[in-house]
Parts: sequence; structure tokens; C-alpha cells
Amino acid sequence: MEQERIDVRCCIAGGGPAGMMLGLLLARLGIEVLVLEKHADFLRDFRGDTVHPSTLEVMHELGLLEDFLKLPDDEVATLYGQVGPTTLLVADFRHLPTHCKFVALMPQWDFLDFLANAAKRYPGFRLRLQAEATELIEAEGRIAGLRAKTPEGTVEVRADLVVAADGRHSLLRERAGLEVIDLGAPIDVLWLRFSRHAGDPGQTAGRFDTGRILVMLNRGSYWQCAFVIRKGGFEAIRAAGLPAFRETLASLAPYLADRLDELASWEDVKLLTVRVDRLRRWHRPGFLCIGDAAHAMSPIGGVGINLAIQDAVATANLLGQALKRGAPSESELEAVQRRRSPRLPPANRGADALPRRSRRRAQGLGRHQAPHRRRRPAEALASSGAALHRRCRPCHVADRRHRHQSGCSRCRCDREHSGGTVARRGDSD
Repeated sequence: MEQERIDVRCCIAGGGPAGMMLGLLLARLGIEVLVLEKHADFLRDFRGDTVHPSTLEVMHELGLLEDFLKLPDDEVATLYGQVGPTTLLVADFRHLPTHCKFVALMPQWDFLDFLANAAKRYPGFRLRLQAEATELIEAEGRIAGLRAKTPEGTVEVRADLVVAADGRHSLLRERAGLEVIDLGAPIDVLWLRFSRHAGDPGQTAGRFDTGRILVMLNRGSYWQCAFVIRKGGFEAIRAAGLPAFRETLASLAPYLADRLDELASWEDVKLLTVRVDRLRRWHRPGFLCIGDAAHAMSPIGGVGINLAIQDAVATANLLGQALKRGAPSESELEAVQRRRSPRLPPANRGADALPRRSRRRAQGLGRHQAPHRRRRPAEALASSGAALHRRCRPCHVADRRHRHQSGCSRCRCDREHSGGTVARRGDSD
């Protein structure tokens, strides 16, 4: 059978948040793009589904927000945690300089279907399901395309740019020979679900006890639960038996006691092995990694898919014009990594990781400064919401349909294209 061949400007491996958003943004710029997704659809449970205000802002800029918010979702403006018998407000998004001052919780498959339908409005966009990218094609010292397995056989794709958005277990980054820096992760997560009854609390919340954390996401008819365990601790939990595990859950959320039998076997518990890593270099000539393929994140805070979305926005902003001409240069690919590379913890970056004030004090220059003013509780809560927002490192669509209101912070990626000088919060560090 003759091998199928496709020629495009950009081929994206992986139909997750990073891949679908990048496909939409490039097609919107008039660039021919092909997205390959190895599954037959997006319907997979227990995937990242915490849509932060930074992502909602992108949807607003694309003119898609109104339709997007018509999808079933749980809009959370404040996050609560329960420590023993005490319920605490731990983060408040109501003061962010964004159009949506809340987190939208929705199944990831609804999010991806929405992006796919929006992208299909553009003639240059193609989505190929059941197509798994397995090999890279090299020619004249650069990545010139890839090969993908499909039910009909092997497909050869030739492209000016191949983007690996195929997740934390990326096959293409391995094929490209890019070095992975394992930063370690002390936890794993067990995903499970229980039905939701009329008398249950309505608020999505985290429940904390000594050495135990249970996060419960309100899905309307059911609770989607994340039970945080120590790294590699699942086998010990299994050895203790399912009844003991049920009792642990009931101690954290007593109102689940009447439905614990819904956890019928260990098949109802899905293990997420948490990885936190970074690529030392995200690119080779003709090739770029984004999202979890470039920087796998901890699920704590639910920032992973939002970082992936922001990677896609930055990539489209920085490479869109280059792709219209042909293959982006190495320096243009490097610009994406410079803009989006996550800040490593101090232990990984040395003294340069310390904020400026801390460095000055370490050098004996700040000992006479006035003591730091203690923030009021409301300020601290607003700051917690803002910290989660900043952790996504927001970017804005360069050629956006809707502009920001006065005073809204803008990222450096956007500033490069607009010629403006508006500072981003946090740049002083």
C-alpha cells in the first residue's frame, strides 16, 4: 500500500490543550496547520480541567468567551480548604485584573471539543484523529517532518515546523534526543469519583489532615476526587485493603460515608504518577516542544493546562510571522523558550533565583530597611489568588479581537509586538 504524504507549514503532535490552542491560533493567522491526535476522541477522564482566569482571558481576546461559558462548568471565585473541623478561605480570584474573576472547572474533553470546533472554521486547520506521531524525519541537518501511525497505515508529514505537544511522556522529545532534567516530585495522586447528593456541600474544596489531602471537584451529579499520596505509596495503600482506604476517605469527608461502596474495586482508582521535569533545550532546527512535553508540572494548583495554553499563545505570537515566510530560525525557536521557560526553584538556579530584596539583604545592604508591613487577611487572600494567576505566566494574543481595559497587566511577549512599555507584575524580581 502506498504511503500517504501530507505537506503543511506546521505539524503539531498531540491534541491536548497546548496542541489544540496552537492549532487554532496558527490557523487564525492563515497558516496551514495539521494537528495529530492518537486517540479517536477527547473523551478521557481525570485530565486537567481547571481553566484559570489567564486562559479565560485568552478566550475573551479571541472573541470566544461568551460561547465558551455556555458550556457546563463550575465557576469558582474563591477556593476553600478544610483543616480538621475548620473551613478556611485560601484564595480569592475576585480582585484579578481580568474579565473573568473566577476559575472555570469543566471536563477537559468539552474544552478540547470547543477549541477543535472553533479551529475548524478556518480553512487552513486540519485535525487528524487516531494518528500517533512515532518518528521524526531529518533532512539536511534539521527536522523536516514526522511519521504517524493510523488505522489506514503510516502517514508521512513534511512540515517547516514540527511541534511536540504530546505530553509529559512525549515520544517525540525522546526521538529528538533532547535532555530532560528531572526535578523530582514527592507526591502521586489517586483519582476517583463518588455520586453527589442533594445535601452535600456545593463548594469545590480541599480537605487537609495530618499527611493527607483530598481535593473534591463539584461535577454537578458527581464528585471528582484527587487523593494526594506520597511518591510510590500506592502499593502500600493497596496492601492495606480497600476497606481501610474507604475509611480514610470517610474521615476526610464524612458525608461520603453512605456511598463508599461505589468504590467497588481498585479498578475505580486511577493512579497519576506525578512528574516534574524540564527540558534543558526545547528545540532543534525545525522542531519545538511546548506544554508538558517541555515542562511537566505538579497538579497542585491546577496550573498545568493553563501553562500549556500560554505556551501556545507565546508560540503563535513569536513564530506566526516567521511561519508565513517558511521555517522559523533557531533564534526564533529559542525566543519561545526564553519567554516561557518556567523559573526553577532556588536549589536549581543558585543565587540568581533569589528575589532582589533577598540578595540585597544577604549582602548586608538592606538591614536598615523599615520592617515589612503585615498584610490584612483580605489582602493576603487576594494575593493568593493573584499568585496562582501569575504562576500561569499569562500571555495575550498579539492580534487579538478584544483589547484590555486600562490598567490590565500585559506580558512581555505581547509587549514585543505592540511596542508598548507596560510592565508586567513580578518583572522587578
